[in-house]
Amino acid sequence: MKILITGVAGFIGFSLADNLLKSNKKIKIYGLDNFDNYYSKKIKKIRILDLKSSKRFKFLQVDICNRNLLIKKLRRQKFKYVIHLAAQAGVRFSAINPKKYVNTNIFGFINLLDATLKCRPRKILYASSSSVYGDSKNLPSKEHHQLFPKNIYASSKKINEIIANFYSKYYKLNLIGLRFFTVYGQWGRPDMFLFKLFNSFLLKKKFYLNNSGNHMRDFTYIDDVVEITKKLLFSKKTKPNHSIFNVCSNKPIKITKIINFFQNKYGGVKIKKILRNKLDVKNTHGSNKKVKKVTSFSKFTDYKSGVKNSFEWYNKYKIHKIIQSVKNEN
Repeated sequence: MKILITGVAGFIGFSLADNLLKSNKKIKIYGLDNFDNYYSKKIKKIRILDLKSSKRFKFLQVDICNRNLLIKKLRRQKFKYVIHLAAQAGVRFSAINPKKYVNTNIFGFINLLDATLKCRPRKILYASSSSVYGDSKNLPSKEHHQLFPKNIYASSKKINEIIANFYSKYYKLNLIGLRFFTVYGQWGRPDMFLFKLFNSFLLKKKFYLNNSGNHMRDFTYIDDVVEITKKLLFSKKTKPNHSIFNVCSNKPIKITKIINFFQNKYGGVKIKKILRNKLDVKNTHGSNKKVKKVTSFSKFTDYKSGVKNSFEWYNKYKIHKIIQSVKNEN
């Protein structure tokens, strides 16, 4: 069984590929990534090195924006499943370089779909985002609710869903959009809140707390995200067209609550409160009723266990030192 995963050097892509390779010896993973420099390439290369320990993993360094090369590399491959996770991440950076988001997240998605049309995969899963809901007051957010994207990143994800809907109907493809809420855990992104907190604690540096920590996020642990994605990939309950699922815990938590838990367990952090960035969504809270019905997954990791597991991994592998060494090199 051959599976293509784009964005395989990223947080979710790596975690999913690693799990699939270890859980099923019949699976072969073709991983595609361009080693974008949005955050440390060093961390991405460590992830790929880990995956390469399996003979059933093949890595392709290709940019999805390079349409001709992408089609050339994939046209003769017969993938049973495709999981498209490659994207330009980051809400705030999208205001600085909107063209990069249009090129990667929109045209890159079209390129990927066109490149895999010939092999007619059984399913194509792609990453959307909870950010498409924007500052909706209708919480918890459900898949059929109206969308209010408030930045370029969120808008690119909404357009992805429109494109997927067209390709599904026109080419008779089975596409599934995954609206990931705040995903955290081991091997996470160093630019995200939790790892910035860990970094500040271990290096005894000031932690800049956006919006004074008064916003809420529907934190969803990486192991839960991987299991849900796998179940949707192999499930026979998904409809053979275009469908969308929230991937969330349905348990929003105030940022200050997580910080208080962390400080009570591990020690104090110097905190500098700053105003909320106008591009940021104030609160996220997703309904997971639909995805639970299809996958029967219900054992979500509680935030205390998730934060504990994340910090112990972060500290054990000295991720703060890797990040610091990259900064020093630059």
